[in-house]
Amino acid sequence: MLEEVEHWLTRRSWSAGDRTLDRLLAAKAARGATVSVVLPALDEQETVGAIVAVIRRELMERVRLVDELVVIDSGSADRTAEVAAAAGARVVHRDTILPRLPALPGKGEVLWRSLLVTRGDIVCFVDADLREFSPDFVSGIVGPLLTEPEVQFVKAMYDRPLRQGPAPEAGQGGRVTELVARPLLNLHWPRLAGFVQPLGGEYAARRSLLERLPFPVGYGVELGLLVDALHTVGLDALAQVDVGVRLHRHQDDRALGRMAAAIYRTAQLRLQRGHLVRPLLTQFERGEDGFVPRTHTVDTEERPPMREIAEYTAGRAA
Repeated sequence: MLEEVEHWLTRRSWSAGDRTLDRLLAAKAARGATVSVVLPALDEQETVGAIVAVIRRELMERVRLVDELVVIDSGSADRTAEVAAAAGARVVHRDTILPRLPALPGKGEVLWRSLLVTRGDIVCFVDADLREFSPDFVSGIVGPLLTEPEVQFVKAMYDRPLRQGPAPEAGQGGRVTELVARPLLNLHWPRLAGFVQPLGGEYAARRSLLERLPFPVGYGVELGLLVDALHTVGLDALAQVDVGVRLHRHQDDRALGRMAAAIYRTAQLRLQRGHLVRPLLTQFERGEDGFVPRTHTVDTEERPPMREIAEYTAGRAA
């Protein structure tokens, strides 16, 4: 590990308990800051309601840390939108945001569009499939942005057990992180080697930074934002906060393979623009006559920095 990263770990890694809610509220009031929380959601009726309820009760009603809570529905076929609204979130359908630009499938697309329908100076993203959700996932990562003026981007870090049976297996979650993202970062962006959960879906940033970054539309969004934030504001403006344990739904190996390909492609775009290979991934399934190839297009689209979108700049000026 680089000496710079070792120094960064001592200065920019915290625990959620390092900042009390009273301290955060005082810092928020002193700076006149506003906080938006965004949950991207697709068919998450089993979990989204509990997450929204905790944030609303603990961080909007009991204390006023969060100013707006928005669920962006990506076209759920279940009751995600209804459950989220009943729990107290403002629900916005992805396709109603910037309708002149047809939506592309993918999580990154939803996060990018969320900047158009939120107003907070600080934007906090939280995945909608978390179980046993703690408000620390929000207050922990928002904290450094309220108390440390030089910090601009904060990732959550946590234990990520793999639950495949009745009991979770400690340290076995995050397979794409360990097999793809961490080697890529260590080899090509070693200044980011100190991030415990580089692909985690819980992170917060200043709007003034997010609106300057391109957003990969698919699974590569977390790696893309992290790498681009490093190049835009430097390592010392990045931080991470330990929020405990993250429990969520795990995907099967084929889905993880597609995720890994998208993440590699995102890295490749940043390493060698203009020297790219065909973005396809072939996987195999056993059929009646042997193994059958299934070819998938790898997510390669990226949305431009939001400040280049006329509707966004007009809305911010209004």
